[in-house]
Amino acid sequence: MVDLKSQYSHIKSAVDSAILSVIEKAEFINGPEVVSFQAELENYLGAKHVIPCANGTDALQIAMMALDLKPGDEVITPSFTYIATTEVIALLGLVPVFVDVDPKTFCIDPSKIEAAITSKTKVIVPVHLYGHSADMDPIMEIANKHNLVVIEDNAQAIGCEYTHQDGSVSKTGTIGHIGCTSFFPSKNLGCYGDGGAICTNDSKLADYIKKIANHGQSVKYYHDVVGCNSRLDSIQAAILRIKLPRLDAYCDARRKAADFYDSFFADVEGVSTPHRDKNSKHVFHQYTLTLEGIDRDSLNAFLATKDIPSMIYYPVPAHKQKMFESFGCENQELPITDWLTSRVLSLPMHTELEEDQLNYICSAVVEFINQ
Repeated sequence: MVDLKSQYSHIKSAVDSAILSVIEKAEFINGPEVVSFQAELENYLGAKHVIPCANGTDALQIAMMALDLKPGDEVITPSFTYIATTEVIALLGLVPVFVDVDPKTFCIDPSKIEAAITSKTKVIVPVHLYGHSADMDPIMEIANKHNLVVIEDNAQAIGCEYTHQDGSVSKTGTIGHIGCTSFFPSKNLGCYGDGGAICTNDSKLADYIKKIANHGQSVKYYHDVVGCNSRLDSIQAAILRIKLPRLDAYCDARRKAADFYDSFFADVEGVSTPHRDKNSKHVFHQYTLTLEGIDRDSLNAFLATKDIPSMIYYPVPAHKQKMFESFGCENQELPITDWLTSRVLSLPMHTELEEDQLNYICSAVVEFINQ
């Protein structure tokens, strides 16, 4: 699905040198590489504050911890997402309130949010799924109207640009009150281990987030709040510093591959290619087909016989996961979410895809459909 080995080959000397430099200096934790990466990511995103952390799940958890939410407070989020988005809600004693998604973008449907708001609602967590931005303007309007906090799950969409109704442009992750991202190796900006980051334009909130991520302390050995230990290590930061200047080029390469897929499948009956809203500059963390009248699971198995990886993101939505049984949401009606879980299939998507590979993948899909 992701050819990290080939990508590494193009930046090998720079990466090897950066890693060796960290080892030689023995500045493994909170070293200058982390400080530099933080500043460079702030500049790239146009965010006032970036707080690096250990992984994307920690980023979401710390963001919610920083809001001083109380057990039983409700968090509105899509069910059609990776489980990390929702498990941190339950982990903190909060209540996930699932909302259906838009059938085209696969992101939370703003028109469904307001009906889910109650007196206990405190947070909305839109997910920029597969690299396409959620429609943030109406989400922020709803949040402002009801005095809610918006935490963007930007783990799959770093580098994506959202065009506002007034024509201005923002990077996803910087539009809500807090943005969270992951640097898992397969992400568009991935390190060679685990890593994540939180961003905000609120200086007071940024200070509190930093404190929580560092054992609840701003001065060593003086712990003001209950926090956790979540750090991006210096080796990972050094790698990310090599890759960050290449992120836009990486996203362009993904879009080029997506263009090939789009063109090939344009007239294939039963295959819908990813939608691209004019207000979202899709970065294609995943390239996900929606299949109608085609046996998705059999196609998945057929592609495996051709040595073509494909993945189902996601076969079981969050509201039907066993871990959420105690919330009694398994019978909740989310028709678009349920419809998508039986029809989506993601094809290989990465920066190193070549035309002959893309042609082989597409031809295999059509071969299965026509057999």
